[in-house]
Amino acid sequence: MERGISSVHSQNSAARRSLWRMQAGMAIFWVVVLGVMYVAMDRYMQPAASVITSDGGLQLQRHRDGHFYVDGSINGQPVRFMVDTGATSISVTDALAQRAGLEGGELVQFRTANGVRMGRLVRAQSVTVGPLQARNLTVGTGYTGSSEQDALLGQNFLRQFDVLMRGDVLELRPR
Repeated sequence: MERGISSVHSQNSAARRSLWRMQAGMAIFWVVVLGVMYVAMDRYMQPAASVITSDGGLQLQRHRDGHFYVDGSINGQPVRFMVDTGATSISVTDALAQRAGLEGGELVQFRTANGVRMGRLVRAQSVTVGPLQARNLTVGTGYTGSSEQDALLGQNFLRQFDVLMRGDVLELRPR
């Protein structure tokens, strides 16, 4: 009789271990699937790379959100610009302004699509986007991007180049 109870007990223990292994395996499977989906969506949502043309221009592909994005730098500090043809000047976050050495300046009130905000007008020694560079440009601080590295590329930079838009391609060409 004891042998029968012991046999049932060991069968129950084996069944529980088997069920636990199956549940743990399923959990690991779903964690891996979700991780792969996250990485795939993150790559899918990245803006297309810019292309440098043979004449020294720059072609940008429209992002899925309808905007044009391009990597660049302000005073040597990396920036992710969103091209904003409606912005008078380049706008950066306060953290980026500090890293780029954009200090002092005049305290001003900006009227933006998202309302009024306070910031400063300062001078950047250099603004670079791909092969294109402009010097001594006014930059507004106080922009609130999704990261500290975000900035708006406004008309004070754009008007120094020929800007062409065809469909989903924006091209900046040196004059």
